[in-house]
Amino acid sequence: MNKLIYNQKKIPKDQWRYGLRSSAATGCGWIAAYNALQLMGYHTEPEKLIRYYKRHVPGLNGTFGTFVMTPVQLFRKLGFEVKVTVRRSEFDDLAKSSDACILFYHWIRRPKFGAHFAALQYRDGQFTGYNTYKNSTGPDGYGESIEEFISRKKYFGTVLIGIRDRRF
Repeated sequence: MNKLIYNQKKIPKDQWRYGLRSSAATGCGWIAAYNALQLMGYHTEPEKLIRYYKRHVPGLNGTFGTFVMTPVQLFRKLGFEVKVTVRRSEFDDLAKSSDACILFYHWIRRPKFGAHFAALQYRDGQFTGYNTYKNSTGPDGYGESIEEFISRKKYFGTVLIGIRDRRF
C-alpha cells in the first residue's frame, strides 16, 4: 500500500494548493479520494486529483472546499461501482459491502461550523477512518458502527459514499 494522508493539517501550506487556500485548509475532499484509492491498492498523484476536482465544479471546488458529489463522479468516471446514502441506518451495511468509503459530515464547535470528508474502511469487525481529525497521527478507530460514531461526535448532514472495485 502506498502512503496514506493521515492529517491534512500537516501538509505544508505551499504544497498542493487547492483554489484560494492550501490543501491543509480545504483539501479534505481530494484527500479522502486519494486515501480511498490507496486503501484499494491504487496509486495516483495528488496533483491529478486536485486538477480534476477544480475542473469538476469550477469556482466551488477549491474555493470553499469540495462539492459532496465530486468524489462520486470521480469514482464512477474511473469505473468503480459507487453507492450513496444519507440514511444513517444504512451506513454500516453499505460500508461493510464496500472496498472503501468516503464519509461527509458537518460539525459544530462553537463558534465554528464546518464540513469534512474522511476515507474509511471496514476490516476485522471495526471501522477505521483516515484524516478524520485535525490532530490525527494515524488511522482513527470508529468502532463497530459508523452510525454510533456519528451520533457520539454529534455530526450531522452526513453522506456515505460506498466504493467497490470492479476489477474482480
